[in-house]
Order: sequence, then C-alpha cells, then structure tokens
Amino acid sequence: MSHRTPDSPRTLRHSSPVQHRILTTAQLRDRHVTAADVNERCRPGGPWQRILPGVFLLRPGPPTPEERLHAALLYTARPPSARTAPRVPVQPDSEEPRGHRPSADALITGLAALALHGFSCVPPLPSLGTIGVLVPRLRRVRSTGCVSIVRTTVLPAPTFVAGVPVAAVPRALADAVAELTDAEAVRELLAEAVRRGYCEPRSVVEELTAARLLDRPHVVDAVDSLVAEGRTIAENRLYRMVLEHGLPDPVWNVDLRLPGGPHLGGLDAYWPEQAVAVELVTRTPLQDADAQGSEQARRREHLERLGITVVHVTPRKLRDAMEQQATVVRTALMAADDRDPAAHVVVLPRS
Repeated sequence: MSHRTPDSPRTLRHSSPVQHRILTTAQLRDRHVTAADVNERCRPGGPWQRILPGVFLLRPGPPTPEERLHAALLYTARPPSARTAPRVPVQPDSEEPRGHRPSADALITGLAALALHGFSCVPPLPSLGTIGVLVPRLRRVRSTGCVSIVRTTVLPAPTFVAGVPVAAVPRALADAVAELTDAEAVRELLAEAVRRGYCEPRSVVEELTAARLLDRPHVVDAVDSLVAEGRTIAENRLYRMVLEHGLPDPVWNVDLRLPGGPHLGGLDAYWPEQAVAVELVTRTPLQDADAQGSEQARRREHLERLGITVVHVTPRKLRDAMEQQATVVRTALMAADDRDPAAHVVVLPRS
C-alpha cells in the first residue's frame, strides 16, 4: 500500500449539498420527475447519469468521492416501506445536533472506512475502485458498480466521520483484511491502528476472530507483530507515566523469587522499598482470556499474601487516563508505611 497524507473530513465538504446532486428513483418521483424524463436526461451526453441501480447523479462528469459515498448509502438504504418511520440516509455534509447521532441502515466499511478514519497507509478515496458497505445479513441488496456488499448478523452502532456512518476501526480493519492477500499490507494496517491509537490490539483480534480470518497464515503473522507492537507501546507509556508524573524510579522488568524458593512471576515495574509492583495487563489475544485472567488473579493474590501490593494497568488506561493511573500508583507507594513489612524476595532481571 502506498503511504499518503490522511484525508481530512473537511475535504469531503462541497459548496453544493450532495443530497441535491444525488437522488434515487423514489426521490425523483416525489419531485414529479417521470421515468421518461429520467431516461431522457440520462441519455449519452445528457445532463444526468445513473451511477448505481436506482441512484442518479444530476450532473455530467465523474462523481466526487463524496458523491460516491452518498450514492452507496442511498443504494443500500432500506426502502421506505420497510421502515417504521420516514428516514433518509445520513447526509455526508449534514451537521448533527450536539449529543445526537442518528441510526443508519448501512455503514461504510473496509478500506473506504479506514480512509475516512484517516489511515495514511490506505489509498485515498478517489483511488479506491470499490466502497465496502456493511448491511444486515437478510437485506436484499447485492454488490454492483462501485459498491461491495459486506453482510453482518447484527449491524454495529455507527461511527460518524464528516456525517458519514462508518464502521468502527476494528470492524473496518477486519473487513479490509478479508479482501487482502498481501501480508505486508495487512501488517501495515494493523500496525497503524495501534501506533496511532485508533484501537487496542485485543479489539482488532476479536473482530478478526469473529470474521474467521485467523486461519490465514499471513493474518496470524500480522497479529503476532501487532501484539508485540502493542506491548512495546504500552511499556513506553508506562515509562512516560513514571517520568512525567514524578514517581520515584522503580526497577524495570524483573522477576521475583522467594529465597531458595519458587518463581513468583514477572513484573513490569517494582519499587522494592515500598513493595509495590505494576503489571501491564496485555493478554495474548490468541489464547483463552479466562485462563489468562485466572492466572493473573492467582499470581496477584499470592504476591499480596506476601505483603506486595500489585497494581494492574491496562494499555487503554495508560492511553486514556495516565494521570489517574499515576495517582493509583502514588497512593500505593504512600500507603507502604502503614502496612506490615513484606516478605523478603529476590529481585532478578526478567529472563
């Protein structure tokens, strides 16, 4: 995939409202435009053109990316007779009231959605030959023209970018990966999702699992890289938290053992004088989550019986609430003087 400067949602705006340029057969009929009139205006060299079945662009020339998006949403919208109340697809250049988000009949997904989200490793919208559209499984609509239909049992809640209903990044990634056979392209997509903070590795892997994509070797390889990169990013955030919030320096990446006894577990940061430990909760997504959670709980309980306070921190909390997590660690350090002394343990570099 070629790298580019991410599109700004503002680039989708147009001086003339797109909903006045893209209309369906039903909307034209409501405006008293007959089928004969439509056919006449859509003749070769005419002022209009049909860009999808039942969807018309009321001007000559190639459609803009905004017009293609709106046409795709109009094409995949439920017919008015199937709705409980009159609705129209969300307009790409509409401004929604603060705090209000409409529902949607269909969502842009795959590479087109990632381009809207701002991914730099995705071709810009004008370069994409097709637009993925996510619809409920039982909808009677098929892929045609620039629209590639993706079906789902339950349509997820939309995310809106410049007024366009878009699948959230993890789902859009899964739908994009399903169409890709280039291992490097898959790695680039997953890496950018984590590096730029669009989502955490676990949510991506959950969507890839649901889409049954983890039986493809190039996807599994990309996921392994994703998990490793997510772990590295979380560790860097933990270092920043200690530095930027004035916490005392811990010893980093250590193993604890009882003198002459068993291994107690690895820790990401440890303050020996206060017997306070921080452990990053970065579960390996390809393994059983319940088993991993139970093992962490057993290890924490064992350490706390020895008088060691364990603070579990997730990558998401480090990203979204670093100051709060620093306060939790600082409170644990300050409370050390009020606790009974911890058992003596041997601190070794993590192997």
